[in-house]
Amino acid sequence: MPDLAFGIDIGGSAIKAGRVDLGSGEVQHKLSHVTTPVPSTPDAVIAAVGRLLDLHGVTRATPVGLSVPAPVVHGVVPFMANLDQGWAGVDVPTLVEARLGQPVVAVNDADAAALGEVRFGAAKGVSGTVIVTTLGTGIGSGVVVDGRLVPNVELGHLEIDSYDAETRASARQKNVENLTWAQWAARLQLYYSHVEKLFSPDLFVVGGAISEQAPHFLPLLDLRTPIVPAVLRNRAGVVGAAYAASRA
Repeated sequence: MPDLAFGIDIGGSAIKAGRVDLGSGEVQHKLSHVTTPVPSTPDAVIAAVGRLLDLHGVTRATPVGLSVPAPVVHGVVPFMANLDQGWAGVDVPTLVEARLGQPVVAVNDADAAALGEVRFGAAKGVSGTVIVTTLGTGIGSGVVVDGRLVPNVELGHLEIDSYDAETRASARQKNVENLTWAQWAARLQLYYSHVEKLFSPDLFVVGGAISEQAPHFLPLLDLRTPIVPAVLRNRAGVVGAAYAASRA
């Protein structure tokens, strides 16, 4: 494994990037940000990615990972929810190399966060099945079994009581409906109990900005499975993407 890799996390509002020390998982210096272009077409976003690569002097010798807010199947985005619909069907590594001359490894954003937490964060050293969930606009999920990623597992779209789970239990819904911590925790209880029944995981890790307020809601959950807040916070996508690239 190389000592350093470069991670890029494409989000709906911002693109974050940084060079990651693969021994510690620390981002060297601090994350760089650019605003996600509007419209967020593949060409516009890749041009922004190119500016970040140039800013950091990244060359072909450095592994580069790209975290994308969509499933990524053998490099291809089958559909897109949070960026321009022109991403559907795009082979991301092929297009990036054609435009920028830089090889990249593309990975789903929740999967990148899961890899980061397992290698460097809250799930480091945990064997068995780890499920990392990101509570935000929706519910992202990443599943890692004995260090091996099971890609593109969309557990936020489980149907529970005739509802798509994330339409009831996401952090966004807590804010939209002005739920108390206890009211929201009741919905999380239903969600995590269902996932626990299906997977019998060894650990749940909860990410997303709201995980910084974990003491308000995690103690309200009654699960067999230990559940802990994420450690990497807003660095998770960058760190996990860099780690994915280093393993390719």
